[in-house]
Amino acid sequence: MRSAAERTGGDPTIWGITGLLHDFDYEGHPDEHPFWGRPVLEASGYSQEVVLAIQGHANFSGVPRETLLAKWLFAVDELTGFVMAVAMVQPGREMAAVRFQSVRKKLKDKAFARSVSRDDISQGAAELGVELEELVALVVSALSPVATELGLG
Repeated sequence: MRSAAERTGGDPTIWGITGLLHDFDYEGHPDEHPFWGRPVLEASGYSQEVVLAIQGHANFSGVPRETLLAKWLFAVDELTGFVMAVAMVQPGREMAAVRFQSVRKKLKDKAFARSVSRDDISQGAAELGVELEELVALVVSALSPVATELGLG
């Protein structure tokens, strides 16, 4: 999210925090995610922009994605996990080995990372008006500096 903020002129700190917080309520409340977290975020003083972006990253929430923060969060949410999964099956398990062609091929394989919504990935790119190849490149570039910490270096 920080890389997306830098690309668009957003605040990297706010965008980074939003990315870190967006699923904080998932493990404890998977069926109510992200509804359960809203009062917690509001009581903690997070801005409405952050709260609504987090609410809107789930299509089923019905919360429209009206800001760049919300659109980018939705666009990179599923894609980030998918790119990491692609890296895990590359020779040497390296993020540096991930190419768009590999991601595109794995997106067509419905058995690979089957819990990842391909529709959300496509919709996210479309809502941003960014080609999927460019979005994948941004995610790979953003993850590369922390690849070792992720076990993908």
